[in-house]
Amino acid sequence: MSIKAEEISALIKKQLEGYEDELAVAETGVVTYVGDGVARAYGLDNALSGELLEFQNGVYGMVQNLESNDVGIVVLGDFTGISEGDTVKRTGKIMEVPVGEEMVGRVVNSLGQPIDGNGDIDTDKSAPIEHKAPGIMERKSVDEPLQTGIKSIDALVPIGRGQRELIIGDRKTGKTSIAVDAILNQKDQDMICIYVAIGQKDSTIRQQVETLKRFGAMDYTVVVSAGPSEPAPLLYVAPYAGAAMGEYFMNKGKDVLVVYDDLTKQANAYRELSLILRRPPGREAYPGDIFYTHSRLLERAAKLNDELGGGSMTALPIVETQAGDVSAYIPTNVISITDGQIFLNSDMFYSGSRPAIDAGTSVSRVGGDAQIKAMKKVAGTLRLDLASYHELESFAQFGSDLDEATKAKLDRGARTVEVLKQGLHSPLPVEKQVLILYSLTHGYLDKINVDDVLKFEKEIFEAFDASHSDLLNEIKTTGNLPDEDKFDTAVKDFADNFQPSTTNTEASESK
Repeated sequence: MSIKAEEISALIKKQLEGYEDELAVAETGVVTYVGDGVARAYGLDNALSGELLEFQNGVYGMVQNLESNDVGIVVLGDFTGISEGDTVKRTGKIMEVPVGEEMVGRVVNSLGQPIDGNGDIDTDKSAPIEHKAPGIMERKSVDEPLQTGIKSIDALVPIGRGQRELIIGDRKTGKTSIAVDAILNQKDQDMICIYVAIGQKDSTIRQQVETLKRFGAMDYTVVVSAGPSEPAPLLYVAPYAGAAMGEYFMNKGKDVLVVYDDLTKQANAYRELSLILRRPPGREAYPGDIFYTHSRLLERAAKLNDELGGGSMTALPIVETQAGDVSAYIPTNVISITDGQIFLNSDMFYSGSRPAIDAGTSVSRVGGDAQIKAMKKVAGTLRLDLASYHELESFAQFGSDLDEATKAKLDRGARTVEVLKQGLHSPLPVEKQVLILYSLTHGYLDKINVDDVLKFEKEIFEAFDASHSDLLNEIKTTGNLPDEDKFDTAVKDFADNFQPSTTNTEASESK
């Protein structure tokens, strides 16, 4: 069998036509140090701050330090498989996480990878974890309430959509419970919630996820978890990942609530990273830029103007104090960045006043703008009533002869404290909060035994659900109090017919 020269020539020409010269160029460096979640590499002269790098074993890292002779890298994963002398290459990508509707209902780690055992997340969208906060002209004033369902918050320190409200207090005083209850109350409120757990025990996170599932809240919630066994870089990155996931929805015109639980542990992780990277420590051994670390995270919470879709992202950062010391470094930092704080008092918590919100120290800088008119009307005097009650309470301990006006103030204060108590995971719709606070401020609880206040509350809700649901519905839909005479008559009729519990009646008679 003979092959002609022309055929060979034609075959070669055909092969040459389809030939593509693919030359892959990757800038690589050599690892010179690795340990404690941090690596250093020599030879990556063009690496960018925040850029993703890939080690030869497939683990990713993020550029954190740019120095004259090497780069400091935080390892995003298990660093034990990396050794000195390994190669590391640039990816040309800035650190990003997957985003999108597909993330809702899932539990993910700081890199957006699922850890709930429910399979892969089918999304092709991603967003950089670091993003410039919206500018002044891109925002609008916060004017729409975010109802938490917690009476003492919605009445005294109201939160608006797009606000940053700090939850601060000692360990084990109910900070996480308040944040979780706020998430539970967003059911049917057209709100996406993101719960970022930083350094929380895995068993605790599982418990919170089970709670969210039990109340149907996982249908609109993403949980980002960075447990205490994770390397410090993943604890540092977690809140930024949560913010990126929230921004995706905010830019689509939706309302988002993000809980950072808690930023004290993120600060500790950042301090650890910075000291290992040999950054100079600042006050209290924290790097001087810890303020910038938190401010560039929290400033991303905003209410966007109408041209940008009018979406909002509300931030509830949590910070832990030591023995109620709000003047420590991290608390003062975050207080100065946020629009107010909810301070939890450990003495109140242990005395049974839960949620243990200290009305004197807690403040919302948005205030009445984030309240419906009905709530503003009934809650106007609450803060003063509580303040004067606490002042008179300590004074009354030393004197037995009190005039009638002082006694009346003490009685009203005791009932106010009782009304503001609320059970765990039982957020109240705003119309029922208005109803019980109206009963309180208009004196319908004054003649009722303090021990019967919660019984009164439970029964008046049942009575209005059965007979006056139209009045409650009017508060819910319009935000205003219904016809005052009709509403007042209904409350008065219930109060007049209320039956106190026999044990309390007998106890008061024996006294």
